[in-house]
Amino acid sequence: MVGKHSKWLPLLFVGPVLCILVIFLVYPTIHTVLLSFTKGTMLNPGREFVGLANFERLLTADKTFLRLNRWPPSGVLPTTALWVLVFPSLTVGIGMLIAILSDRVRYEATIKSIIFLPMVISSTAASVIFVFVYSPDLTKGVLNAAMTSVFPQSEPITWLGRKELANVAIILAATWTSAGLPTVVLSAAYKGLPREILEAARVDGGNAWQVFWRVSLPMLLRPLTFVTIMLTINALKMVDLILVMTEGGPRGATRVIGFTVWLEIFGNNRVGYGSAVAVILFILVLPAIIYQIRQIRQDLR
Repeated sequence: MVGKHSKWLPLLFVGPVLCILVIFLVYPTIHTVLLSFTKGTMLNPGREFVGLANFERLLTADKTFLRLNRWPPSGVLPTTALWVLVFPSLTVGIGMLIAILSDRVRYEATIKSIIFLPMVISSTAASVIFVFVYSPDLTKGVLNAAMTSVFPQSEPITWLGRKELANVAIILAATWTSAGLPTVVLSAAYKGLPREILEAARVDGGNAWQVFWRVSLPMLLRPLTFVTIMLTINALKMVDLILVMTEGGPRGATRVIGFTVWLEIFGNNRVGYGSAVAVILFILVLPAIIYQIRQIRQDLR
């Protein structure tokens, strides 16, 4: 009896999975795209069809989205570009460095546990911690207290209140909370490299830097690509750290595109306009998702 109906057994698993994907992925995506062509509020979304007006306003009239005539540029897209360039590079670089060094020192597990520990902390809690770290009040701000103890004549710096420093401060906080991912992934990948190939490269006269750059790094390209894509997506959709630490300020200098989606929908109660921003975010993330899916398919072959 079981053999007779065995061909239908996969449907018992595929059917519910497809239903979940449609309910929680396909439908929200289509609904967001439809809302982006409308004007409405949280209580009355999609009340008026406006066509491409939201996108036209977003890409032409909204000066907070494309503010390129100032230095440093403080619009949403320039700030997002800064995050995409700096945050993944810094985090992956730290993860790669720790992965290499921890392979050569004692207490490797302890070091990796310390680096991974911030990922266990919620982003909101980490944000509150760094609000105190960056506080200009010397009784609360650890960073300013340390600086003034070393340089007594220096004045406390308002790290989160200055446009040229706020993004750097938040990116450093995001790096602290995210460095555990590349550390764990790259450390496992580095340990899995064929030792006979590395030894052969050393025997052929390669120094440590040449062996790493010409032999180890090319073999680590796949995990490096994976963690870079994941961190890039996290940078594009960053909300919690920015919301708690600066609320997008000062003067919109720390608004990335993910935070802008939240701000327009929940802060400004403009569902249609926020959905248009979400569509732009989806378009930016889509190439990374497609590339990652192709890599996974190649690994499964």
